[in-house]
Amino acid sequence: MMIDIQTIATSGLGDRSYLVTDGEVAVVIDPQRDIDRVLDLAADLGVRVALVAETHIHNDYVTGGLDLAQRTGAAYLVNAADEVGFDRTPIADGDEVTAGSMRLRAIATPGHTHHHLSYALLDTSTGEAPGGAVVAVFTGGSMLYGTTGRTDLVSPADTVELSHAQFHSVRRLAAELPAEAAVYPTHGFGSFCASTPASGADGSTVGQEASTNPALTQDEQDYVDALIAGLGAFPTYYARMGPANAAGPAPVDLSAPEPVDPAELRRRLEAGQWVVDLRGRTAFAAGHLPGSLGYELSTPFVTYFGWTFDFDAEVTLIGDDAQQVADAQRELVRIGIDRFAGAATGPIESLTAGQGLRSYPVSDFTGLAAARAQRGQDGPFVVDARRDEERAAGGVAGSVHIALHELPARRDEVPDGEVWVYCGSGYRASIAASMLDRPGRDVVLINDDWPRAADAGLAMTDEPATTGS
Repeated sequence: MMIDIQTIATSGLGDRSYLVTDGEVAVVIDPQRDIDRVLDLAADLGVRVALVAETHIHNDYVTGGLDLAQRTGAAYLVNAADEVGFDRTPIADGDEVTAGSMRLRAIATPGHTHHHLSYALLDTSTGEAPGGAVVAVFTGGSMLYGTTGRTDLVSPADTVELSHAQFHSVRRLAAELPAEAAVYPTHGFGSFCASTPASGADGSTVGQEASTNPALTQDEQDYVDALIAGLGAFPTYYARMGPANAAGPAPVDLSAPEPVDPAELRRRLEAGQWVVDLRGRTAFAAGHLPGSLGYELSTPFVTYFGWTFDFDAEVTLIGDDAQQVADAQRELVRIGIDRFAGAATGPIESLTAGQGLRSYPVSDFTGLAAARAQRGQDGPFVVDARRDEERAAGGVAGSVHIALHELPARRDEVPDGEVWVYCGSGYRASIAASMLDRPGRDVVLINDDWPRAADAGLAMTDEPATTGS
């Protein structure tokens, strides 16, 4: 049987894991923490997991590698140079490990981290080359589709060194591997671990990257300068992921949170605890429990939740049903959020315990333009919740820029009265609106795509972002 490579996508984090099999045994690359997806796939294919390999100590999620290896009895490949708190099969540049008719060759590719490895996959069943023919390479956060992994996650002091290392690592892959070898990165599908947005391709080869990847089309200094200039903010929870992975993550627990009745829900809200409503952003705006926060359960959910969450807190989830809560829980455990204080489900009206609901209107950029035209200089206070690099490319004139991840510490800069909030699509604005919603402040959510701001005739500015201070 030919080698089969199965992709396990985690769209919320913009990452991919891989299960590679020859029909009898399997190799798993960079598994996420919820390993039931891997175990179910292996069972469906009727294969035994023999090797689990990490390309690096991850910064954007808690790995499931240790748990998977312990559950299956597989060898757990982690770079010998990484200091970890668990037993592993140490591997280093040039080492090869065999599983069935497959062979993995470790290739040192520092850049995304100091000890990053890529793995060339050799098929030993073909007889085409001594030791097997290279058919693919798993590149982790090194060579991505049309870009490379970011180099500032280890330490700001190491960024320049790692950027140069990343250039040479990608060049090494291109020099040592056949052009037809398929490229399988872990990052680059929306992850903040990419230095710049990936090409959007669903696949690539080493040869194709030679004509599109900046590390292979630019000279070294131009590449390094462009990479560093393009690095923006990344989620604050990243700082927790590396230490958690190096220590050895605990096995995942996806058991359902305890039910919370309306009276207890009200008590938690009045105490200022984290109570998070997972329903759609317009449903939340139409009616929500006072003091709750709205984090719509959709693709960006886990990134922006982790970026703004107090990791010392417990969280109570509100959902339409148990499945919505379970889906959110799965997303959150991937970044190490395990402290669930409970959950409440059902129509929001059934959860009020007599306290009533709050609501605020939903509009668009055309609505904002109309409000400004009607009121002139007395128009509403406007918050731009986008990131710095987005604001630098232009914003609504007169708006105050407070990126969503800064809002928990800066919400007092927003005055009472009428406040409109926008972002690039309405998603981050909806979270920001829920944070700002309180008696005395009349929030309006702009649930609209950013390009429509100019279409609505709103004046634009490319001046440096302003603050409310």
